[in-house]
Amino acid sequence: MSSFSRQSGVYLHPTALPGRHGVGSFGEPAKRFVDAAADAGQSLWQLCPLSPVAEVHGFSPYQAYSAFALEPLLIDLDDLVERGLLDEADIATDQTFPDERVDYEAVREFKYPLLREAYERFDAEEPEDVASEFAAFEERVDWLDNYALFRSLKDHFGDVAWTDWPDPIRSREPEAMAEYREELADEIRYRKFRQFLAVDQWDELHEYAAERGIDIVGDLPIYVAQDSADVWANPELFELDEAGEPALISGVPADANNPAQEWGMPVYDWDAVVAEDYEWWIDRVAWQLELSDLIRIDHFRGFDEYYAIGADEDPSQGRWYEGPGLDFFRRLEDELGELPVIAEDIGFINESVEQLRRDVDAPGMKVLQYADWCSEDHIYLPHTFDEATVAYPGTHDTNTVRGWYENLSEEHRDCLHYYLGADGEEINWKLIDAAWHSDSVLAVVPVQDLFDLGEWARFNSPGTDTGNWEWRCTTDQLESFPTERLRELTADADRLE
Repeated sequence: MSSFSRQSGVYLHPTALPGRHGVGSFGEPAKRFVDAAADAGQSLWQLCPLSPVAEVHGFSPYQAYSAFALEPLLIDLDDLVERGLLDEADIATDQTFPDERVDYEAVREFKYPLLREAYERFDAEEPEDVASEFAAFEERVDWLDNYALFRSLKDHFGDVAWTDWPDPIRSREPEAMAEYREELADEIRYRKFRQFLAVDQWDELHEYAAERGIDIVGDLPIYVAQDSADVWANPELFELDEAGEPALISGVPADANNPAQEWGMPVYDWDAVVAEDYEWWIDRVAWQLELSDLIRIDHFRGFDEYYAIGADEDPSQGRWYEGPGLDFFRRLEDELGELPVIAEDIGFINESVEQLRRDVDAPGMKVLQYADWCSEDHIYLPHTFDEATVAYPGTHDTNTVRGWYENLSEEHRDCLHYYLGADGEEINWKLIDAAWHSDSVLAVVPVQDLFDLGEWARFNSPGTDTGNWEWRCTTDQLESFPTERLRELTADADRLE
């Protein structure tokens, strides 16, 4: 693989970091995690999209309000004290947040007023250093205006979907756009300021990780939420009806691990995307390359062919349509250079998808939990992995290794033991060892599996609406990070950078 050397890393979304304010952030605990991973010989930190989440979608970062913006709850409040935008007394709280879960509603009730207060202090005092950095940020990003206006309008109209807004602004008529920009000017500036803080803090953390020899593996979902700044600002790029609702809805048919799913997001009108020379996609990938060093493309198959469901159809009634194929990636490479991407190629994969992945020179994903341990050469058995793959004991979408193991049938557990030469003790480390010693060029482990946590620590269960994206690593766990053991394994597997 031309883009990758033999490396390994840890999967942990920033919301799952410890901290005193109820949710992980881009602050000091994130740097402590980077230190722990680096000391353990790791050179990758993989995470889910950093996008602003919506309660209606269960706080999933894969159905967000924007494909560009960052989640403001990840803003570190201690940094705002250091900048003089808040006082320590402002962020001290007697409120007790769960250590092992994110209570999103409680965190929002606590953090949003403080972010507003920080903005109002900035607006009143205009500290020169912060003001100049904010101005530079506004010049740097061209998605900011649409996103800030979109979120301000959602707040103005009681958080209803943009398709339920009054027609002049729903359809972005110039006169209505100008009127609302004037009427909501302060709210728009506040939304921009929150994005400035989030991106500025992430940039600093990203740079810190680079100094410790860790590359960020970002995540780019192929689809965007229907109720997002992206669809509202670019309706011509999506398969929508006259009311702006999806005419064709993204999803996947049933497979061995999951039932047929309707994701609720509109699919692209690829003819329209091609007609505008992939401009929106080029902007999107370019921005993701600013936020991360590598990109995992979620649902890679959709670029070869995609499954779409009619608005009134059951998920099982969808059909496959032809995607943009290699032309899409060649256009991105022409504009952005070599693309350091990982292809999420789990599920219905055929030779056409595999050929596209090879043409793009992107390693695919191999998840050990999906293996049939009683089959001699199943594609998810680690001895079958070739170099052009990324090995995972599990992912954000699977059970933890311990939870998965405890749900195995006796037959498959026996086969697993035989294959790994194991007896069930430290099964998490047995799978990590198998992933690390595979031929896969990259290997990544969710942090839950380093601590052998059970099913209760699962991060996401696809197709379910509640209880996802909530798990958090505790301070005690982070302090007990298995530094020496993981470093020794990484050295033994020849994955030290």
